[in-house]
Amino acid sequence: MMRPRTRRTALAVVSVLTVAGLVACAPDPAETPVPTVSEKDVTGLPSPVESMTPDATPSPTAETAAEIPTDCLALVDEDVQAQLYGIPLNDPAFGPSGVQADGSLTCIWADPGSDTTSLVTTIERISRGPALDQLNTLVEDEGFTCYTPDGGTRCEKTWQNPDYPVTDGRTLFWRADLMIDTRYSNLAPDGYTASVIAAIWED
Repeated sequence: MMRPRTRRTALAVVSVLTVAGLVACAPDPAETPVPTVSEKDVTGLPSPVESMTPDATPSPTAETAAEIPTDCLALVDEDVQAQLYGIPLNDPAFGPSGVQADGSLTCIWADPGSDTTSLVTTIERISRGPALDQLNTLVEDEGFTCYTPDGGTRCEKTWQNPDYPVTDGRTLFWRADLMIDTRYSNLAPDGYTASVIAAIWED
């Protein structure tokens, strides 16, 4: 991956970030996509993650929520760590990271000396109703695509960085009251999101 360094200024990379577009966030062929509108539909936008009327009451979550991790490095396996080699983790230049006061976890992979090339993941608790509202808004308003892999719901989108010839993107994965939200720019390690999911629910 290229890492433009037109000036050694630590930009607020956190705002232009999560891992897709590249293989890391591309849906696995075996994953079952959430139904989308017909290709003949001129809008081309996916249908909502789940049909819900304004007064609908979400059904209880069947699965017990997992614990929010406290170690960013432990979220990625050896293969992903190798792809992130040389990229600082949680450098103070990018603000608060690690375990937050509300119990959420923020992991920032970014180089203070680079204008772009960064990946930020936030893991926090969010119940089913608000989670579906958030994902549906991304689908309907921003054209995200959603799938249902690994026992949860995954929504993602990539786009061209407005300032550099690199790809930016965002991937969200919700399962059992836990949301993994990753924003990224020019940094999408193969298997990143899958590694995070495995670290939380399979280890």
